[in-house]
Amino acid sequence: FDEVAAETDRQNPIAGPKDPYGKRLATLAKGLNSHDGLTLDIKAYLVKDVNAFAMGNGTIRVFAGLMDQFTDDEIRYVIGHEIGHVKAGHSKKRMQTALRASALQKGAGATGGTVGRLASSQLGDLFNKVVVAQHSQKNENEADDYAMNFMKTKGYEPVAAATALEKLAAMEGDKKNPLQFLSTHPSPGARAKRMRAQLV
Repeated sequence: FDEVAAETDRQNPIAGPKDPYGKRLATLAKGLNSHDGLTLDIKAYLVKDVNAFAMGNGTIRVFAGLMDQFTDDEIRYVIGHEIGHVKAGHSKKRMQTALRASALQKGAGATGGTVGRLASSQLGDLFNKVVVAQHSQKNENEADDYAMNFMKTKGYEPVAAATALEKLAAMEGDKKNPLQFLSTHPSPGARAKRMRAQLV
């Protein structure tokens, strides 16, 4: 995960501490360098896509395009959702499966059981298999439930969990500019209804 994160950071511009996106995210993620037993590394990519992702080592990246569309508390929901994925070990299990299914495992065995330095092409392939791949309804629901609890316990506005997903549902219906990542995620509209049910 450290190598994959370093490679994706190399390929995408990161918002620095003086950048408006970097400042905003630093404020929203204040106090979250560690949370729930996890060490987290939360940064913004200066990329226009509406997206975010997490990796098993606590890397969380939020895209500027998402920040443009979401309120502060909606971004906090996204952060909570991504922490939920890390806490539940979703990407860790995918990484284990991807490594077992690849030739990389053979190389690992030959070097004493540790995966050696991976080439950029291999890192990109792992990123696609582990981070970009199809998300199950179960995994997304677990991460959403974690995020709702995160919002409530942190004193953030929990309705933002629903409104963020409702915004994604509206974007999903935009035929001219569809969100690519939604093709690998369960319906945001159905997830929004689950979140609203938890507000009662």
